[in-house]
Amino acid sequence: MLVLCSTLTLGLWPFHRPRNEVSWLANENGIRFVGRSTIFSFGTFRMEGPPDEASCSLEIWLQPEHTRASNTFLSFYTLENPLQFSLHQYLSYLILERRTSSSQHKTSVIGIDGVFDQNKPVFITITSGVQETAMYANGRLVRTFPGFRLRKDFTGQMLISNSPLEADGWTGQVRGLAIYYRELIPAQVIRHYETWTTQGAPEMLGNEGLNALYLFIEHAGRVVHNSVRPGIDLYIPERFSLLHQVFLKPFWREYKSGWDYYRDVLMNVFGFVPLGFFSYAYWRLARPIKSPALVTIILGLAISLTIEIGQSYLPTRSSGTTDLITNTFGTFLGVRLYSSETIRTLFARVLERLPNLSRPIRLSETSLRK
Repeated sequence: MLVLCSTLTLGLWPFHRPRNEVSWLANENGIRFVGRSTIFSFGTFRMEGPPDEASCSLEIWLQPEHTRASNTFLSFYTLENPLQFSLHQYLSYLILERRTSSSQHKTSVIGIDGVFDQNKPVFITITSGVQETAMYANGRLVRTFPGFRLRKDFTGQMLISNSPLEADGWTGQVRGLAIYYRELIPAQVIRHYETWTTQGAPEMLGNEGLNALYLFIEHAGRVVHNSVRPGIDLYIPERFSLLHQVFLKPFWREYKSGWDYYRDVLMNVFGFVPLGFFSYAYWRLARPIKSPALVTIILGLAISLTIEIGQSYLPTRSSGTTDLITNTFGTFLGVRLYSSETIRTLFARVLERLPNLSRPIRLSETSLRK
């Protein structure tokens, strides 16, 4: 029972949603994100017109906490396509990912280097029209991507500082954000950068297709107001949560090449070895039954499934089929470990030293040996 309770505790800890670690900057406009933190829009963004004629732009003024981080700092989510659009910091790189088809998982990726190489504020602008998508840093054009179009990617529910599917919290400060349903030209990009970074707001001349503008001037409360009225505000929840909690993600989609993935696999395998070992010993010694090995392995699978179901409701944990496989295999290794003559003899000697259990366990072990 001790092993069982420990396994469930490690698999489901923490048992609640943690506090949302978002705070307002003290002496300037902006919000700080630390660890498990996120804010999201009250409503969903929509874009009018046919996709072939769509154009859009996005400006975000932010400062990373670390130059070696790899996290999501902005995304747009829809129920049909949860990973529709996302922006990531990957070390010093700015990475843009867009999924054109949720069912077929067609993902396009573009990016530029040297954006987050210092812990300083950086003003990022992304513009997209009929012919190409361009990325700017501090008003300077860094690179264009001919043939790459965003179309209606700035639609759905917007999140800042996290992914809609998993805890992938970005650490840093966000000081401004704007969404345009029009492709900004280079002159507009540099003017917005200069006026926003010096005056605290971009200077608008004429109809530039502004749909959302967040200046983060509130300094308190749980709402970031959209300066474009009527518009969609941003909400700061009290507790950290995900918009789309994944249930039993297929193992082939969970695979990631790298030490972190293999380390988690090993931990999940060896974490269930004690459960297999002691459960099998219990069904052989204390409560002898037919096919104790099969019952123990089924028990390990059932406990693993219970943990994965519970993790699908915890935003800090992930529910996947990889853990079902590794945990069940770990239970099997525990059974095989006890099947070793040396280990079984040693275990029986330890149990003999327990005064309350020594007699019945000796009898059971003796009968099993016979």
